[in-house]
Amino acid sequence: MSHATTMSHDDHHDDHPTGLKRWLFTTNHKEIGTLYLIFSLAAFMIGGAMAMVIRAELFVPGLQLVNPEFFNQMTTMHALVMIFGAVMPAFVGLANWMVPLMIGAPDMALPRMNNWSFWILPFAFFLLLMTLFLPSGGPASGWTLYPPLSLQGGTNIAFVIFAIHLMGISSIMGAINIIVTILNMRAPGMTLLRMPLFVWTWLITGFLLIAVMPVLAGAVTMLLTDRFFGTSFFNAAGGGDPVMYQHIFWFFGHPEVYIMILPAFGVISEILPTFSRKPLFGYTSMVYATASIAFLSFIVWAHHMFTVGMPLGANLFFMYATMVIAVPTGVKVFNWVSTMWRGSMTFETPMLFALGFIVLFTIGGFSGLMLAIVPADFQYHDTYFVVAHFHYVLVTGSVFAIMAGVYYWLPKWTGHMYNERLGKIHFWWSTISVNVLFFPQHYLGLAGMPRRIPDYAVQFAEFNMISSIGGFAFGLAQLLFIYIIWQAARGGERATDQVWDGARGLEWTVPSPAPLHTFDTPPKVDDSVTAHADRLV
Repeated sequence: MSHATTMSHDDHHDDHPTGLKRWLFTTNHKEIGTLYLIFSLAAFMIGGAMAMVIRAELFVPGLQLVNPEFFNQMTTMHALVMIFGAVMPAFVGLANWMVPLMIGAPDMALPRMNNWSFWILPFAFFLLLMTLFLPSGGPASGWTLYPPLSLQGGTNIAFVIFAIHLMGISSIMGAINIIVTILNMRAPGMTLLRMPLFVWTWLITGFLLIAVMPVLAGAVTMLLTDRFFGTSFFNAAGGGDPVMYQHIFWFFGHPEVYIMILPAFGVISEILPTFSRKPLFGYTSMVYATASIAFLSFIVWAHHMFTVGMPLGANLFFMYATMVIAVPTGVKVFNWVSTMWRGSMTFETPMLFALGFIVLFTIGGFSGLMLAIVPADFQYHDTYFVVAHFHYVLVTGSVFAIMAGVYYWLPKWTGHMYNERLGKIHFWWSTISVNVLFFPQHYLGLAGMPRRIPDYAVQFAEFNMISSIGGFAFGLAQLLFIYIIWQAARGGERATDQVWDGARGLEWTVPSPAPLHTFDTPPKVDDSVTAHADRLV
C-alpha cells in the first residue's frame, strides 16, 4: 500500500500537463502565485482605465464625456476592482510564491484548495464587471454600498453582492491556507522568531481576513434581503437603521485597510536590510508592532463615521483609539530608518520603491492623523482631502510595495534580471506623476470640494486639471512596468541564485529561476541563513 502511495506521489511530480490544463489544474504554489499576480495586474489596468474616465471627466468643469450616473458607476467600480481585484490578489500572489520558499516548505499546506481559491476569482470578477452591461448599469453607490442609495438602483446590487461573497470565500480559503502553511510546514530550526517579516505580516493578515470577511458577508446579505425579500434591516421606513450598516461595514472596512498594508510592511522589511546590507533594526519590536496594529484595527472603525451623529463619548473614544494606532506604525517607520542608518546602501529599483513607500506612506499617515481629530474631520469629511489621504496610503503605500516586491523577486521567478535603467525610469516617472495626481487633492478638499461628483465649481478648476494630468502620466507609466516584466520573462541577463548582494534567507538558496519543486528535503535553518541574524541576540 505504501509502495503504491509512493508511486502515485512520484507520478504526480513527474506529470507536467502543458497548455491550458497546466494552469487550470495546477496545485503548485509557484504557478498559482503567478496566476494571482497576472490576474491582479489585469485588474490593476482595468481599474486604472476606470480611473482615467474619472480624471478625464474632471479635467475641466462642466459635464464633458459621461453622464453623472455612469460617473458614479466608475467611482464605485474603480474602488471595488482596485481593492478586491488588484491589491489583495497581488499580496496573495506574493504570499503564494514566497512564503513556502521563505520557510523552507515544499508547497502550500492545502494545494487543491489553493487552486480553487484562485479560480473562484475570475468568475467573481465576471459577475462584478458584467453589471456595467445590465440595463440598470453598474453599482453607483460608492464602494461602501451605503443604503438607502445602494437599494435604490436596479438588480445590479444582487450581482455585486454575489461577487463580493465569492471574493470573500476566495480570501478566507487563501488565508486559511497561508496560516496552516506557516504554522505547520516550517523547516527544522525555523522558529516563529526566525521567520522573515513578510511571513509574519502574512500570518497576522491571515487571521484578520478570517475575522472580518464574514462580517462583510453578513452586511451585504442583509442588503440583499432588504432589496429583494422585504426585510428592513437598514430601511428607516420599516424600522431599520441605515447607520447600523455603516457600523457593520466599517467593522470590516477598517481591518481591511490593514489587510492591504501589513503585507506591504513585510515586503519593505525584506528589501531595506538587503540594500542597506544590515540586519533589520528591532526585529522583535516590528513583530509586536504588527500584532498591535492588527488588534487595534478592530476598535477604531467608527472614525469613518464622525459626522453621523454618534454621542460625544463615542467620538472621543474613536478619536483617541485612532491616535494610539499611529504609535506602532511610527515604530515601524523608525525601525526602517534605523535599518538604513550607516548602512552600505545602494539604490536599485526595489530599494527606490521602498524609499518612496516610506516617505509617501508617511504623508498618508499624517493626513490620517488629521482626519482622526473629530472637529477637524467635520470639515474634511467626504471631501477630496479624504480621497488624497487614502490614495497616499493605498497607491504610494500598498501599490508601491507590490511594485518593490515584484522588482525584488522577479529575477528569482524568471531567472533573468530586469532592465535596471527602465526600472529606475518607471520609479521616477511613477513617483513624480503620483504626487502631481494626488497632492493637489489635499488642497481641493481643504477648499471644500466634495468627493464623488462629476462636476464642480470653477474655483476648483486649476488643481483638478493638474491632478488629471498627473493621473494620465501615472497610468502611462504602468505600461512601462508591464513591458519591463514581459522583457524579463522573455530573457535577458541571467540572474544568480542569490540575485542581490546582501540578500539573506532561504529563498536565495534555491536556483534562479526557482524550480517547480523546492525543498523536497527540508533545509536546516540557523542564524547563518536567516535574514536577521541579530534577532536572537
